[in-house]
Amino acid sequence: MLSSILSKHQCAACKFCCSFRRQSLWETPLFPPEVVEKLSKPNEYGVVGEFRTVDDPQKSCAGRLVLENNYRTADPEEEVPCTFLDPHRGCILKPEDKPFDCSIWPLRIMNKDGELVIALTPTCPSIGAVPSQALTELVKSDLGEKILAYAKEHPYIIKEYRAGFPIIYL
Repeated sequence: MLSSILSKHQCAACKFCCSFRRQSLWETPLFPPEVVEKLSKPNEYGVVGEFRTVDDPQKSCAGRLVLENNYRTADPEEEVPCTFLDPHRGCILKPEDKPFDCSIWPLRIMNKDGELVIALTPTCPSIGAVPSQALTELVKSDLGEKILAYAKEHPYIIKEYRAGFPIIYL
């Protein structure tokens, strides 16, 4: 969705968004139930994911990848890759199985004081902590409305707002 701002080459070379420190597990993408069912058993990808249903009533239909068991040390900075990340090819999921969170990275749909906002994840190495004019214009065009519409239809993807995430779109 952000191909006019980030090239596939930039993302494939970085893969930052596809690994998680313990303190960033809240950002692990949420999968819809039909994809959880598909990816939880032998599938076309040759990788079986372990999922947990989210304990939030609004998100109860969503599944979160279980990554906690993959850490090898107690170091809070240790990163664990997504189960579906191939170190050489990048994400192995087809677009129809890829979580919406991944499709809009480094954007996040968040709830700030009861209002839906689109914010920038400030840790994206390719975009940085400050939204560019091009990114802001892209979101304010039809992309912002598409993201908000998807969030209203799939409320499980909405995350609580966190300080430090620049708001791009209300």
